[in-house]
This record gives sequence, structure tokens and C-alpha cells, in this order.
Amino acid sequence: MTGLAVTGFIDLGLGASRLRIEIAWVGRADPALPLIVFLHEGLGSVSMWRDFPQRLCDAAGCRGLVYSRPGYGRSTPRAADQAWAPDFMQRQATDLLPALLAALGIDTRRQPPWLLGHSDGGSIALLHAAAFPGRVAGAIVMAPHIQVQALTVASIEQARRAYLQDDGPGSLRSRLARHHDDADSAFWGWNSAWLSAEFRGWNITQEIGTITCPLLAIQGQGDEYGTLEQINGIARRVPGTKLRVLDACGHSPHRDQPQAVITEIVRFIHPPPSSSGDTA
Repeated sequence: MTGLAVTGFIDLGLGASRLRIEIAWVGRADPALPLIVFLHEGLGSVSMWRDFPQRLCDAAGCRGLVYSRPGYGRSTPRAADQAWAPDFMQRQATDLLPALLAALGIDTRRQPPWLLGHSDGGSIALLHAAAFPGRVAGAIVMAPHIQVQALTVASIEQARRAYLQDDGPGSLRSRLARHHDDADSAFWGWNSAWLSAEFRGWNITQEIGTITCPLLAIQGQGDEYGTLEQINGIARRVPGTKLRVLDACGHSPHRDQPQAVITEIVRFIHPPPSSSGDTA
């Protein structure tokens, strides 16, 4: 299956940094339609979403914005000597994402977007919704993280070993190279941050308590990067959160159970008249 095609780039000035961000627009080009902003995982990019954004936007009658964060895909790579601080997801949520939306002329006060994030992108979606209440129509998070768990660390350590051990065809390194101009930038930015001693205490449980928008949290029963306590913790902190746990599903619900995820999200964005909005 081919990756999602990039439709353009935008240059951002963020503090002292000049960044080139790759973007892709999907769905119908109608500014009156609801907008879904797709936030990728810790090793993701525009192309790694494959056809999921298009399928979801077609089913939901929405338009979609997909982008690669700095360090990923065809966006500005991370400098080899740059280590991401433990608050790197907070910075993406409160600095880069608002700057990108503003540069693209998206008025989040007049027409708040929906956020759809996977893994680290789910955490970024939560943090953005918490920081900008009233400027997000709703958030959908798939396999998000709100704290560091032993299972997460063990799986990320396993990914590190796989990346170091083999660079032949079919290896993790070669697979990432198909989607990133600089695979080392993408991998080591994510992996080193998560495995740093400073990151072990990362926890956003308190921050997400200010979320006021509708919230859907989806996780696979077999998620290898986090237990169900991740989404259960969200529901305890944000009353009214809708939870969906998928069987026969790992860390990537949109790949393992795409139709179930699309059906759930469409129902969430366009609830039937009888929907009570209660937590599942």
C-alpha cells in the first residue's frame, strides 16, 4: 500500500528556528466542511498514515490536514546533536501546532478543528485541547500516552535494539527510510527522548484536566506500548470521555482495525440523535 502523497510545504519561523513543514490536504476542498488535523505517532510522518486520512474524511464528510512534525518525513530534520527535552510534546502542542494553523490561515476561534492523534500525536492532541479550550471542536486519540509505563519503556528499548542490529531490506531502519528523509533524525529524536532518565517522570494527567471539548479515546486490547490505564486515566480526569477498546488490535488501531475506527469516529463527529454521550 502506498503512502499518502505530500501536497505542499510551508515555512515557519518558530523562535530562532526556521522550519519547513510538509503537509497534505485530503477530503473535499471546501472550507465550510469540518476540518480534522491528523497528528502522527512517534515514528510517523505524512506518508505513514497511508490512505487512512482520505478514507476517514470521505466517510465523515470532512476535510483533513496531515503534516509531519519537525524531525520527521520531509520536514526539517532534527540536528544530529539536538536532544529533545522531556517537554517536547508540550512544545509541539502549544508552540508549533498553533503556529502551523495560523500560517495556513485556519481561524480556530471561528471554526475550531477536530484533532486526531495517534500515540505521541494523541498526547499532543490532548495537550493542545487542554491549552486551548474553546478552540478545538473535539479530540480523538488513538493509543495515547499520559504517563510513562514500564511496558512502554520495554517496547521502546526493543525498538532501539532492532534499529541498531539490522539495516538490511525489511529492517526497521530501511522501513523508516521509505518515509523519512533522515531516518536517524526521526528514530533517535523519539527513542532517545523516551529512554532518557529525565523522561521517566513525564506525566500529563494534571494538564489534561482543563479539556472541555468532546473526547474519544481508542486503544487496542493488545497495545504493546501501553496498558489500558492510559485511556482509563484520561476518562477519570476528563468526565464524559468516550472510550473504545478494540480486540485483535495492537498499538495502531487505524492499521489493525481501520473500518472499526472509522465507524467509531464518524459516529463521534456526527452522533445520531439518540446518542447520550455517556462514557462507553
